[in-house]
Amino acid sequence: MPRHVYLQPDAPDPVLADELVLELARRHVPRVRTVAAVEESGGEARTYLLDDDLILKVQRPPQLRPLTSLVKEVFFLNQLAALPAAQRVSVPRVLGHGQAEPAIEYSVLTRMPGLALRRASSAPDARRTALVELGRTLRRIHALPVEPFSASGLLPGDLSFMDTQTRLAEQLLDRARDVRDQGGAWDFPLTIEQVAARALARMPRSARRVALHSNPYEEHMFVLPESGVFSGLIDFGDAYSGHPAFDLRRWNQPADREALLAGYGAEQAVDDDFMATWRALMLVADVNTIVQEPRRAAGARRDLEQLLAMS
Repeated sequence: MPRHVYLQPDAPDPVLADELVLELARRHVPRVRTVAAVEESGGEARTYLLDDDLILKVQRPPQLRPLTSLVKEVFFLNQLAALPAAQRVSVPRVLGHGQAEPAIEYSVLTRMPGLALRRASSAPDARRTALVELGRTLRRIHALPVEPFSASGLLPGDLSFMDTQTRLAEQLLDRARDVRDQGGAWDFPLTIEQVAARALARMPRSARRVALHSNPYEEHMFVLPESGVFSGLIDFGDAYSGHPAFDLRRWNQPADREALLAGYGAEQAVDDDFMATWRALMLVADVNTIVQEPRRAAGARRDLEQLLAMS
């Protein structure tokens, strides 16, 4: 799968006038009255908060890249909306999608209640409970039939086991270059290249493919601020197809990943293939942490030692 490439970094990026935002939203939801706020995450989309329960989401031209797509997100969310009631997950609901001049692509979505976990202050028990529910949510998302996604032509992805190996290896080689060329810190008995060799050797040859959220981490997982209860998952614009363990890769702190795995396996146990791939990805996550997050490096080194010691 191609890596992220930004196509027009110098394009104008104006905040839309309230009148235009309301006109676009009212094409799909006539009752909309006000633009309550504009949310700037710094990512590939800008969101306009409408009234108290809706958003209008617009692709940001300076960040436009082929692998990020509002139409892809709309397709993914509509697939989830069609699930039977017993299998439903809490994600935004699509109320509209369209194009407007000049070159504005937008979608109108229901607004997820609460705050992103990154901005919330959750007690440890509440955080664990919320992560269990996120794990359950991801397992249901991964149970979606992958054929409609393939037929849509909207999802890039890993087409072979070699693609999956390459995805894992690229991250480790990027960190090795950070250490070699930019003076990044690396204090571990094995080189990053040696860790990469062990990680790749442990990956089972698997053809399993699911539709992945891509980054179901703290910025996209929402909780209710008063209770810390999981309220839902947002932002499917970077979705791709691949091995399901890739959606768990960023949750590498022991307490978090244990809770996430507990939820992921609550309705159906995970198999050895999944766990072996997940452990390889945890090796990658620990390497990333050691090089990029000095404050967490000591814990990541201990975790990396333990993971490498596992058979």
